[in-house]
Amino acid sequence: MKKVVLGFSGGLDTSYCVKYLTEEKGYEVHSVIVNTGGFSDEELVEIEKRAYNLGVKSHKTVNAVRSYYDSVIKYLIFGNVLKNNTYPLSVSAERMSQALAIGEYVREVGADAVAHGSTGAGNDQVRFDMIFHIMIPGVEIITPIRDMKLSREEEISYLKSKGVEMNFEKAAYSINKGMWGTSVGGKETLTSNGFLPEEAWPTQLTKEGTEQVKLKFVKGELTGVNDKTFAHPSEAIQYLQTIAGPFAIGRDIHVGDTIIGIKGRVGFEAAAPVIILKAHHALEKHVLTKWQLSWKDQLASFYGNWMHEGQIMDPVMRDIEAFLQHSQENVTGDVFVTLQPYRFQVTGIESAYDLMSSKFGKYGEMNNGWSGEDVRGFSKIFGNQTMIWHQVTESAKGGK
Repeated sequence: MKKVVLGFSGGLDTSYCVKYLTEEKGYEVHSVIVNTGGFSDEELVEIEKRAYNLGVKSHKTVNAVRSYYDSVIKYLIFGNVLKNNTYPLSVSAERMSQALAIGEYVREVGADAVAHGSTGAGNDQVRFDMIFHIMIPGVEIITPIRDMKLSREEEISYLKSKGVEMNFEKAAYSINKGMWGTSVGGKETLTSNGFLPEEAWPTQLTKEGTEQVKLKFVKGELTGVNDKTFAHPSEAIQYLQTIAGPFAIGRDIHVGDTIIGIKGRVGFEAAAPVIILKAHHALEKHVLTKWQLSWKDQLASFYGNWMHEGQIMDPVMRDIEAFLQHSQENVTGDVFVTLQPYRFQVTGIESAYDLMSSKFGKYGEMNNGWSGEDVRGFSKIFGNQTMIWHQVTESAKGGK
């Protein structure tokens, strides 16, 4: 029998894929789920049981939480990446980590094919296919839902005919939870107007008042929250989420361009990611120079867009990551944040690398590093070429 590795989530689409590939196509199916922080231990156990009940030959759970941070999230933080100044790439970044892990598993089991449950209507089909073409060239890619243009009703009818018992009721909102945020899709996101109602958000508001938190960064990485330190930044992210999530912070709707060329809207909640990005950026504004900040903005914007479009394996991404990594040498210090229902405020930073040092002057008040005469000369030279341009231009026009 030919072997196929199936990226398996336990939902309707991937459940259909197991039955179709085993009973209609005669494949030996090896399912794999890649946990990037969106599943509890209990959920992972239930998904494994479901896979075996459906008929897989083997099932593997890959814990990719740390590798997801090390290879993807770290650089999104270094770059303060928010697509369209809004979205922290919650799903798109996660898919990169999952596709890479699935590709590795295909190599491990020596599979003849790889399968995923993507439809033909979204970005994920491109992300998975592209990674597989690069990582495991020559391995057949099977996508039953996309290839047969199956409706949800057709999938349900088929599974029922095979005696499969599961919850076939479609939830009013589709949820994709991960360490770097949770996406939320529903009828409101299918049109250009409308916000998700309160009940649609997975994390409900349960905290009132205000709460102060201190975020400790070392070379750009979050290593501590308040007085608690962590062995790995992924643990700090998850801990901060438990504090900030109940304030219902980080909710928004992202509007953007899909890889396949259409506009799309998706809701998301990402309390910890949004707070971390804004806190990290505030620290950078104090410790980096003007041109470091300028070039970081330009490169990070490209990096985030290219990541969103599935191009994590392009070698230019390693080049940009090297730049981002080096830029973090002095990004060490504490950032203070005030949390309130639905919002937060970065109130300040403390860092030994703070360039806003009173040793060199206080903006708008006094100067210690230069004299008034220094500024007079600087101002004349700094604007000299523009002054020449204006005089030459006026003279030339007058000569006509």
